[in-house]
Order: sequence, then C-alpha cells, then structure tokens
Amino acid sequence: MAPPPPASMPLGQRLAALAQTLQFAWFAGHVTLLLSTLRYGLSYITFNFSSRWASFSYRTAFLSACVTYGIVVYKAYRARMRAGKQSGVVALATDENVQYLIMALTWLFSRQIPLAILPFSVYSIFHVATYVRSNLLPTIQPPPAAQAGAKPQASAASDAIGKFVKEYYDGSMTLVALLEIFLWFRVFGSALLFQRGSWILLVVYTVFFRARVAQSSFVQEAISQLTARIDAQLANQSTPPAAKQGWGTFKTVVRQAADATDIRKYVGGQPGAAPKKAQ
Repeated sequence: MAPPPPASMPLGQRLAALAQTLQFAWFAGHVTLLLSTLRYGLSYITFNFSSRWASFSYRTAFLSACVTYGIVVYKAYRARMRAGKQSGVVALATDENVQYLIMALTWLFSRQIPLAILPFSVYSIFHVATYVRSNLLPTIQPPPAAQAGAKPQASAASDAIGKFVKEYYDGSMTLVALLEIFLWFRVFGSALLFQRGSWILLVVYTVFFRARVAQSSFVQEAISQLTARIDAQLANQSTPPAAKQGWGTFKTVVRQAADATDIRKYVGGQPGAAPKKAQ
C-alpha cells in the first residue's frame, strides 16, 4: 500500500489526498461490500430475500467486489507494463485476483445464492482492517516522530487491529475454504434441479474451485479434514456397504478429475511464479 500523506499537512488536506488515491477506491469498495452484505443478511434473516432491497444489496455487494478486484488486477497489469513484462495465459489463470474477479462477475449476473457472498465478505473484513491500520489511522492521527533508526510507535487502535488480524486470519481463511467447498455442493444441487443457467454456473465455479484447490493450502487442508471426518463416520460397522462403496467411488472420481485437470502437467510440470493472494 502507498504510505499515508505527510503529517505536516492539515487534516483536511491529508484526508483529501488519501481519498484521491486508487487504493482508497479499493478500500471504499470493500466497505460497500460489507455494508451491502449486512443489509442483505438483514433481509435474509427476516425472510425478505426476494424484496427489491435484498436484490439491490446482493447485486451491489458483487458489483463492489468487481470494483475492488478489478482495481488490484489493473494495478498489477500496469506495474507489469511499466516493467516491460507480458503476462501469459497461465500467469493470468493462476492470479487469485483474476480468479475472484471472474467469479464476482459471474455471481453478479447469476441467480442469487446467499452463500456466495460470504467468502468475499470475510476477505473484505481483513482488507478493511488492514487499510484502516496502515493508512486511515496514520492519516487521521499521525504517530509521533521517532528517533533515527527507530520504528514509529503505533497507536492503541492500530495495535488492536494488528492483534485481531494476526489472531483470526488463519481461522478465517479456513472458514473461507469451507464456505467455498459447501458452495460447490450448493451449485451442484442447483444443477441437479436444472435451474436456469445452473449448469453453466457449475462449470465456471468448478474451474474456479479447481484453481483454489491447487493454490490454497487452506482449501487443501479443509478438504483433507472433511475427507478424514467422513472416512471416520463411514468406518462404523453399522454403515451400509453401499454407502462405503459410493463414498469410495466418489473419492476415486474426484481424484482422477483433479489429476486430469492439473495444469502443471500441461506446462512441462514446472510450477510458475507463486500465485498472488486475493486482495
């Protein structure tokens, strides 16, 4: 992130300078996404999820997601162009921000699936917290000047935010991984019911989820934990043999599909640059 404006400027000018940055638009997008999610959640728990307000909040949340991830993708593209680097198809496909941008656009124009908002919202919580700590708080209340070579002393609010992020980040990313797994089954269920556009959505989301499995250690760990839990449940002697056989067949099919869609097999088995984390 860009550093906050100089402390020598008046507060009004510091805030104005901050608001003129592209990074602030990114921050505003995440804030809008969270507010829209809260508004949609209110409609959902009061069983008004078919109302105009609910639809507006749902679409606004994903429009905000498109803006935030679009900004990150644009900034990365501009940086590569300035460095004279060209991005190939594989590099774009392995960029998590590109993946989430595509999914945000997909959800924006698809039928409402409330579960789809939650992974984006969890990310937004940490992005907003990080921006407030790194940019907004130092702009509103600049830290006192530190001695030469010393690190500026952070405020109590900044320390609290930093502690929150450090304490809950890993657990929240595991939650996102579980949500994305459950979301695949939700989309698959819609496809089985032949809801409008559900099979196209299933294909798009399956490609996205396959990329998440390949790139996210949190998704890999969540799948391993869920698989182990189901294995333990089915190991009970009272479990019908047909259930055990069906589960074994399902695991075999998934394993074969994962192996067949491993992109590293088609690019010489060499992993590319480390995938960029979603921002």
